[in-house]
Amino acid sequence: MGKQLHIVMFPWFAMGHMIPFLHLANKLAERGHKTTFLLPKKAILHLASLNLHTSLITLHPITVPHVEPLPPGTQTASDIPIHLNNHLATAMDLTRPEVELIIMSLESKPNLLFYDMAHWVPEIASKLSGVQTVCYKVVCAASLAIAIVPARDLSRDKPITESDLAELPQGYPSNNVVLRGAEWQNLLFIGLEFGSGLTFYERITRAIRSCDAIAFRTCREIEGSFCDYMASQYNKPVFLTGPVLPEVESTTTTPLDKKWADWLDQFTSRSVVFCAFGSQFVLEKEQLKELLLGFEMAGKPFLVAVKPPSGCASIGEALPEGFEEQVRERGVVCGSWVQQPQILAHPSVGCFVSHCGFGSMWESLMSESQIVLVPQLGDQILNARIIAGEMKVAVEVERGENGWVSKENLCKAIKSVMDEGSEVGEMVKKNHAKWRGVFVGNDFMGGYIDNFVKDLEMLV
Repeated sequence: MGKQLHIVMFPWFAMGHMIPFLHLANKLAERGHKTTFLLPKKAILHLASLNLHTSLITLHPITVPHVEPLPPGTQTASDIPIHLNNHLATAMDLTRPEVELIIMSLESKPNLLFYDMAHWVPEIASKLSGVQTVCYKVVCAASLAIAIVPARDLSRDKPITESDLAELPQGYPSNNVVLRGAEWQNLLFIGLEFGSGLTFYERITRAIRSCDAIAFRTCREIEGSFCDYMASQYNKPVFLTGPVLPEVESTTTTPLDKKWADWLDQFTSRSVVFCAFGSQFVLEKEQLKELLLGFEMAGKPFLVAVKPPSGCASIGEALPEGFEEQVRERGVVCGSWVQQPQILAHPSVGCFVSHCGFGSMWESLMSESQIVLVPQLGDQILNARIIAGEMKVAVEVERGENGWVSKENLCKAIKSVMDEGSEVGEMVKKNHAKWRGVFVGNDFMGGYIDNFVKDLEMLV
């Protein structure tokens, strides 16, 4: 092994960013490298149990200042609806003096600073000789390649329109992993302010332009062409970490809550449908009702874990009338966080209905469940196109004219992958088993991390 690296990590204040950064810190610690991890105080309470190497990974608290109109005490994206993230970005930028002070006063000078949204981190690095910066992206490379590239040339004063986005950027490497029709509206947010005085597009392009290397939490087997495109667009080295998930065995070291284990234990192998839509997305009440009726219609046991819909204080308020009585023996709807990897590893779970966030996408690929996709946001739609369209390991639920998922279409998708003798089910199962064999076997993940460490050593 080469010399010990000391890395400072400062991810965006959202669980879907902080958790993958911490998984990477664990993998680096396994190889003897040290991380100082800067994150909001509240996040430390949630993430401390995921720190598997406390002698090498220090979770250092950051004070998140209050910014109007955020609710008092807001520290992470989980505390707020998605439309307030712009103000959380402003709060993150206001932590800059504290972040700089911490980095400058560390006992051992870091070799590397990792960040994603805080475009100003390289300016801190420039005050320390020999410190390199890595912009580490934990979303799919395709979502950046389609939207956040210089070929788009969106740094300008007039608002971005759908027609500005509906053409693919020059040189974009796929005609399949794309948005279609009204789906382009999902990218309009990149032209909106994200933190004081910067659009989302400007923030991310600035963050990538100013780093020494770009890193992606992906693998060449799935997204090689998109990573090469990003390297050519930004003229930067691109390093790949692979999926960076805890080993499958580690889901058994933290056991599933007894409540869920007991409930799942009553059903036969691969018979339960599990649905989760991530920690941030909030459905409309009527859309949630429609989805729940779709689960009931499919006739399988189901466990649904989603946030209460907008305007509802609890999940109970949102249930269709008489729903609990009708599904009492075989259906549960939970409005709080659940242990997704552990549930997916339970032998009775046979289908995962997912929003196809990047972390959930990888967890679904590593699991043995059939996969049904209900993507909500732009990057999730692209993830869905990769795993349903390109890899053919999943089924994406058809949407109606209004963009909603009907109970009939959800039911049809679940049955298509779960019913005995279904051709679609057989095809996706076979393809999923083949890809899972690649990801789980031959130290696939370990090989990526070893190469990533070599890349970092070369950079330093």
